[in-house]
Amino acid sequence: MRGLPAAARGYIGCVALAAALCTAPAIRLGAAAPWAGALALATLHALCEQVHRRPPPGGRAPYGTPSYAGPGWAAPVLLAGAFLLPPPLAALTAVPGALLAPADARSPAARRLWRAAVPALACCAAAEVFRAFGHHSLSAPRFPALLLPAAAAAVAFCAVPAALEGGVLVTAERHPVRTAWGGLLTRSLGPHLVHGLAGLMMAVLWRSSYGPPAALLVLLPMHLSYWVFDRYHRERAAHQATLRALVQAVDIKDRYTRGHSERVGRASVMIARELGMAEDRVEVLRFAGILHDVGKLGVPTRLLRKDGPLTPEERRVIELHPEYGHEIVRGIGFLGEARSAILHHHERLDGRGYPYGLKGRHIPEFARVVAVADAFDAMTSTRSYSRARPVPVAVAELRKCAGTQFDPRMVRALAASLDRYGWHPDLVTAADAEPPSVRGGRGNVTPEGAGGPDGRTVPAAAVPGRSGGVDRAARTERGAEPRQGGVR
Repeated sequence: MRGLPAAARGYIGCVALAAALCTAPAIRLGAAAPWAGALALATLHALCEQVHRRPPPGGRAPYGTPSYAGPGWAAPVLLAGAFLLPPPLAALTAVPGALLAPADARSPAARRLWRAAVPALACCAAAEVFRAFGHHSLSAPRFPALLLPAAAAAVAFCAVPAALEGGVLVTAERHPVRTAWGGLLTRSLGPHLVHGLAGLMMAVLWRSSYGPPAALLVLLPMHLSYWVFDRYHRERAAHQATLRALVQAVDIKDRYTRGHSERVGRASVMIARELGMAEDRVEVLRFAGILHDVGKLGVPTRLLRKDGPLTPEERRVIELHPEYGHEIVRGIGFLGEARSAILHHHERLDGRGYPYGLKGRHIPEFARVVAVADAFDAMTSTRSYSRARPVPVAVAELRKCAGTQFDPRMVRALAASLDRYGWHPDLVTAADAEPPSVRGGRGNVTPEGAGGPDGRTVPAAAVPGRSGGVDRAARTERGAEPRQGGVR
């Protein structure tokens, strides 16, 4: 647990202590308690967890792609335990499977402790809620009267992990408190209600004349549904790997901006979370940030690496890269709003941007976010033609251009997020990656020019010897002569 923040260690310890207190009353239940049933369900859950962590039938996923991380196809086993067993024993059924499962190399003890404590508390809460509706005979079930307590127990089984996971996002990953719990319950409620119904079927069959072996039949369709979800998420992970390959191709072709795309994606996420966007939109916006310059694959390399200023015709060719990028990603359905951000991230609020000269709220929201993140990283990154500027200087220049070039709301969100979390770019900068001949000032701009070979402009206020202001802040995308507008 040494690699975790102190707040996260304390939080996980408190959750584990709460789980221990929930299971402790099992000691007083005595020999009359259904220990055999609890042991059977705990063993079955542990076996299911081992199957859950192996590659599903039908092939292996590409190396490094994660599998589906939903509630798990073994959840009906735990819910059946909540319906069949006293709350302390129901909590114990989740512990062996979690402790025996392999853990990530980073803080394995903390991860095992967390994976055991959370489902234990969820099972205990589900069992308590089920019993709060009165005694229900599973040997002679009465439908539909039994469905309401089972559904309530499933909701409790879902709500407890959602509440606890929001806390660990705040303490371990430093998510904003007001957005950490967003979507955690709503995204998993549907699957858990289905698992609640399956768990009820297992419990009824367990107590029927057919006995526990009949209850195992319920797990077959659950495993098949998990397999389908797993394949879908692995396919999506493969798509994401393809997108990263595109970003790497851009970094190789446009050597001056290596690592820029990842940092723009990171800054875009900071803005999105400060605005309170839902996590699914935050993920799409991250892709928009890392793919915003993918259209440079359609720009001739000789222009990206040209020594000296660009001609007006060459500039027009480079300004086509947003449209090239949109064409490249147009067929990737899960990118959603990211495609419009790739197309419009060089638009300006005053209508003097490109490619279409959109104005104000006609510019898509994602494009307005990426525009701010793009300009911020351009100013705070070391390039072959300029040193990295301090974060306060970059933020001050963004504020000067807010309302003309940038959306003031996005600028305020980035500034607030930077005040809270700071900016820690740990990727390789373009200057670090270049040979001495390039770092010495060669390239397609002079070192004193604010414009850069990356297709965007560093504000003049961020460059020594240049005056500030929106009009004078602009530099060409690859040349040093002034042009109208602000940061590109």
